[in-house]
Amino acid sequence: MSSKKKVLTEEEIDEIVIAQANDDSAWEKPIKATPLRAASPSWSSSLTILWHQSRGHLTNKHIQQVIAFAGEGKLRDGSSASTEFREFLSHVPSDTLQRYAEECFGSSFPDSGFALQDIINQVGKRLGFQVTEGRYQGTRASVGHDGLWTFPDGHSVVVEVKTTDAYRVNSDKIADYRKRLIALKEVEEERSSVLVVVGRQDTGDLEAQIRGSRHAWDIRLISVDALLRLMRLKEAIDDPQVIERICSILVPREYTRLDSIIEIVFSATEEAKQEESLSEVEADESDIGTDEADKRAAPPVAFHDACIERFASEHTVTLVRRTRTSYVAPDRNMAIVCSVSKAHERQSHTFYWFAFHPYQKDFLERSDNSFLVLGCGSKQTVLSIPYLEVKPWLNDLWTTERDDRMYWHIRIQKENGKFYLDRRKGRGRLDITRFLLR
Repeated sequence: MSSKKKVLTEEEIDEIVIAQANDDSAWEKPIKATPLRAASPSWSSSLTILWHQSRGHLTNKHIQQVIAFAGEGKLRDGSSASTEFREFLSHVPSDTLQRYAEECFGSSFPDSGFALQDIINQVGKRLGFQVTEGRYQGTRASVGHDGLWTFPDGHSVVVEVKTTDAYRVNSDKIADYRKRLIALKEVEEERSSVLVVVGRQDTGDLEAQIRGSRHAWDIRLISVDALLRLMRLKEAIDDPQVIERICSILVPREYTRLDSIIEIVFSATEEAKQEESLSEVEADESDIGTDEADKRAAPPVAFHDACIERFASEHTVTLVRRTRTSYVAPDRNMAIVCSVSKAHERQSHTFYWFAFHPYQKDFLERSDNSFLVLGCGSKQTVLSIPYLEVKPWLNDLWTTERDDRMYWHIRIQKENGKFYLDRRKGRGRLDITRFLLR
């Protein structure tokens, strides 16, 4: 006669589990699992997720088709479509942003004006301004501006976007937006102005309207094309002072005397020349402290974007170009400076030379999550170094001071598959191979 197996109560099962929890002999042999890569960022927008997971599906789509994928498919104040579309714009490259702008005023479609408004505000962000998005349609209870841009120096610009200048602009109405913001103490009268952004370059009639109004000294006018070119110019240079001068064009000035405009043009051109000259200087002994000056020109290299693509793939993050060498995540929670060098062969050694500037240091220090990315010869060899590792190295590096410019020399030597940071005499080399992207 078989005996019945005792059925344990839930309380008895709990007592057994608790008793065996810390008894290794009660458990089977542990299983070792390979850690998973970091999860993808929690993008709130399905449109942004689609862009990252299936970019080819959106790349060649007209902006009207892209909007159809966002939320309810129509841009309305406070809608999920608006939220998704704005987040999406913060992830696309500048070339795509420019194409979308051209499609907005190239062919009229429902919501084309709203879409252009969002694109222009994204351009404002990429110019380095703090941007408050405006409403698509004004109400009595709210100020009806299209955007409010605050410059780093505190000046505020009330933005009005027009897809065309084919109709008369009510300058009194636009000026009233600024007056209401002044009354609400959101901007200061002495440090604020209006910027009208128009889709077409032929703005003669609109210019005449503004010149003939009583608000002429408070309003500036710029075409979408010119604003986009200003953004691309900012992305091609690095010096914050030059960028500040360029962006000052958007503020009303009295230009009877042209010195300030000439200074802007000269500064941008001069920085481009200096950076090109810097990239052509070989890392010879004159660069690190001896008297011999052998500076032979070499073809400049530029594969920053390819290095950034590798970094972004490794860290599962989106990065948007800010200046020639700096990049940020759309939510500003990561900052990158990327420099590249060709391979220098000398005395049977291969080394790479980079200039690291104080403004690059300042940029990285403004973020808690920042990296110095160094492209060594090509995109196949990239070092990704957290800035917290870089900072203590600076005191051990050679420096150069020329006129009002100063920079550190980052000289990296490759030997037997390993990478070493050269430091001042007596400090020895530092093995940095662990920072190599695999």
